[in-house]
Amino acid sequence: MMNKQPNSDNCFICGVQNVAGAQVAFYEVAAEDGTPELLARFTGREVHQGYPGRMHGGVASGILDEVMSRCIAYGEDALNPPVWGVTVEMALRYHAPVPLGVELSARGRITRDRSRTAEASAEIYLPDGTVAVSATGKFIKLPLDQIAEGATDALGWQVYADAP
Repeated sequence: MMNKQPNSDNCFICGVQNVAGAQVAFYEVAAEDGTPELLARFTGREVHQGYPGRMHGGVASGILDEVMSRCIAYGEDALNPPVWGVTVEMALRYHAPVPLGVELSARGRITRDRSRTAEASAEIYLPDGTVAVSATGKFIKLPLDQIAEGATDALGWQVYADAP
């Protein structure tokens, strides 16, 4: 079972109208053992290039950052989550080059949850299942009005249909 999370208009990672953005789609799923996980699907384009044919490490880092921070709102009211995850610390390890032009996935999960903070881990997977990049992070939980100006509707925050 997959529950799609909302995207925004102009976010670099999830913004559906950001022509230079990664335009990642996010889904709430369960791991094989039933643990809640967040699944991300995306295809890197030339605008995300570092070395020829390879995704820039900063783009891969940004994707994993958002995967982990979105785990905080898993199962909440997707259009109006009570708290959002704001990155405090993140560590990455690059295992293999991330190719452009092929659909890739990332998975993330909460590893420690407290009232005001959370810790998470995530990985980007190549089509053959190989882990290309892994990350861990610490996040503070904050309401949107303490993070950004405007409400979620001002961000274009909604669930967009998947492309056929």
